[in-house]
Amino acid sequence: MVLNRKIEEWYDEYSYPIFKFILLMIQDYQQSEDLTQETFVKAYKNYHFFKGNSSPKTWLFSIAHNLTIDYLRKRRPMTLIKEIFLLKRDSNKLPDEVIVMKENSKELYYALKCLKDSYREVIILRKIKEFSIEETAYILNWTESKVKATLHRAIPALEKQFKKEGFLNERMV
Repeated sequence: MVLNRKIEEWYDEYSYPIFKFILLMIQDYQQSEDLTQETFVKAYKNYHFFKGNSSPKTWLFSIAHNLTIDYLRKRRPMTLIKEIFLLKRDSNKLPDEVIVMKENSKELYYALKCLKDSYREVIILRKIKEFSIEETAYILNWTESKVKATLHRAIPALEKQFKKEGFLNERMV
C-alpha cells in the first residue's frame, strides 16, 4: 500500500509537467496522455530500481523520455534530419524569457518541431522545464558537457527557426 500511495503522490505532482514534456516532443495530445500513463505504470513496476540517487521528478522524466524516444522510433523510421545552419551570432542572446513566454504558443511548438531531436530535447528540459545540467544529463543519459554543448548550439538554431518563420522580430531580440 505504501508504494501505491507514493506513486499516487508522484502522479499528482508530476503527471502534468510530464504530459507537457511529452506533448512538446511528439505534438500528439492523445498519445501524450497514453505515454504519461505508461510512465507511471513503468515507475510502479520498476520502483525497486529507484535508489534515490536522483529526485523522483528526474527519475520520472527519464522514464518519460525513454518511452517517448521508443515511441518515436517505432512510429517513424529514423531519417536524417537536415542540419540547420547556425547564424553568426552577435552579442545579443535569445532571451530565455522568449522561450518561457512562448511555452504554450503554437509558434514554439512549431519551431521546436523543426529542430533536430537532440536540440528539442535539451531546450525543453533545460529552458522550459528548468532542469539543471546534471538532471538533464541524467534524463538524457548524456554527459554534462554534451548537455552544455548541445544547448549552446540549440538556442541559436531555435532563434533561427523563429526568424525563418517570422515569429521573432527585431523588437524581441
